[in-house]
Amino acid sequence: MDLKSTIREIQDFPKEGINFKDITTLLKDPLALKATIDAISENLKDKGIEIIAGPESRGFIVGVPVACQVGAGFVPVRKPGKLPAKVERYEYELEYGTDVLEIHHDAIKPGQKVAIVDDLLATGGTVLATARLIESLGGIVVSVQFLMELNFLNGREKLQGYEVQSLITYDE
Repeated sequence: MDLKSTIREIQDFPKEGINFKDITTLLKDPLALKATIDAISENLKDKGIEIIAGPESRGFIVGVPVACQVGAGFVPVRKPGKLPAKVERYEYELEYGTDVLEIHHDAIKPGQKVAIVDDLLATGGTVLATARLIESLGGIVVSVQFLMELNFLNGREKLQGYEVQSLITYDE
C-alpha cells in the first residue's frame, strides 16, 4: 500500500514556510492504519522487544498498537508534569532553547529490550532524548521506528549508533 498517498500535506502550518504532514488522514483509513502497524511490527519481529516507548503524543497513537502486535508493553514518554509517579527527566537542546521529557522511574527494567516508535523523524532531538531516558534506566534501545522521516532535516545523523527505520521518507 502507498502510505505516502494517505498523508495530507498542509502548506504554511503551523507557520509560513512549513509544509505540515498531517497523519490524521492515514489514521482514519483502516487499511492504511493496519498497513502502518503491520509494517512497523514486521520491522521489530525477532528482536526480542519487551517494551515499546512512545514519545508524546503521536508516538502513543502508533506505539500502542505496535506493542500489542509484537507482544510488548508500552511506556509513554511525556512532557513535564504529566506523569503521576516519580520520574526521570532529560533536558535537551532545541534550535532556540531547551525542552524536557520525562519517564516513570520504574518504567524500564535494566537489560530490557526497548523499541522507540514515533510518527515523525525531523531533527531527531525528541527521540534522542527518549533513548537517553531509556538508557538512564538501564534499558537497551534495540530499534527506533518511524512512520515518516523528513530527510532534509538530517535527524538520522543525531541517531547514529541506533537502528533507525522509516516507512515513508520526504526529501524536501
